[in-house]
Amino acid sequence: MLSSDKQTGATEHQVSEESKSFSSKDFHQTFARPVYVKPSHLIHKNVENAGVHNQFSTERKHPVFFVDLPSKNVSMTIGGLLPNQLTNRHRHTYETVLYVIEGSGWTEVEDERVYWEAGDAVYIPSWAWHRHQNLSDSLPAKYLACENAPQLQNLGVALREEEGRDL
Repeated sequence: MLSSDKQTGATEHQVSEESKSFSSKDFHQTFARPVYVKPSHLIHKNVENAGVHNQFSTERKHPVFFVDLPSKNVSMTIGGLLPNQLTNRHRHTYETVLYVIEGSGWTEVEDERVYWEAGDAVYIPSWAWHRHQNLSDSLPAKYLACENAPQLQNLGVALREEEGRDL
């Protein structure tokens, strides 16, 4: 049975999800009625031409280009490792999948080192200590990193820790 709002005449399921705050007693009011919400944009052209993200690149000690799309669940960045570069060990609560575009190197996940080259994909589980090394002394390495960080940030549970800085 639906109840009515006496002032507006609206039924409970007509009230927008944004204006209603649910608690555990309201579980039965969860309806499977997805709604398409038009995003602000569907494409980010020439990502690398938009410029490196300076603050994050400085922290990471290698160039990082954010892909600016309105996803609330996944992110994508283009990362680069300079010749012979080794990143700091770090960990985070979100998962990462790297797709190597160019170069060769390794990624250390906890105590396991996996070697990669262009065309390979590498999985980094949540909260695993990891770091990356470019094995070339003359060529850069480049990869796409896809993460579920926005989803966890929106839930308020995304954490990131750099060894030596945050401990």
